[in-house]
Amino acid sequence: MSRVGKKPILIPSGVQVKVDEKKVHIKGPKGELSRLMESGIGAKVEDGRVVVTRQSDDRLQRAKHGLFRSDLNNMVNGVSQGYQKTLEISGVGFRAQVQGRNLTLALGFSHPTVFVLPAGIDASVDKQTVITIKGADKYLVGQVAAEIRDLKRPEPYKGKGIKYSGEVIERKEGKTSK
Repeated sequence: MSRVGKKPILIPSGVQVKVDEKKVHIKGPKGELSRLMESGIGAKVEDGRVVVTRQSDDRLQRAKHGLFRSDLNNMVNGVSQGYQKTLEISGVGFRAQVQGRNLTLALGFSHPTVFVLPAGIDASVDKQTVITIKGADKYLVGQVAAEIRDLKRPEPYKGKGIKYSGEVIERKEGKTSK
């Protein structure tokens, strides 16, 4: 059996897991998520735990078994605790602010850049240069953070741009004259 797939997922208090024939629904204090079942993979709730099983022992089924179990575990953690990513903006005049469901960024262009936040994602701005992205869906939080970072990637000479918190930008030396 898959080492990851055979571990049961503990359901914390306040989280409800419902397994249909084709979908798994997980509901908790931070939100509600659902996922389609993979072919040949099953799940059942017993004794406050979710157990993921598979039909056959071929290579593809073993891979899907571990992946599906990891996805369900991430969903349970997301609806109970939530996920967050922090982005830092560096550069003279670079700043951000949240206006409703829009994140407005001044990134050195001739116009402000407006990023519309998808449903299920919340953003907050501290000190105009630190953006925190929060949500229950781990994939969506990471995807939104990556899309915001792509608006102005950090450049290697002065380090201006948007980077993840804790990310190290390898700096290059500029031109020198003789």
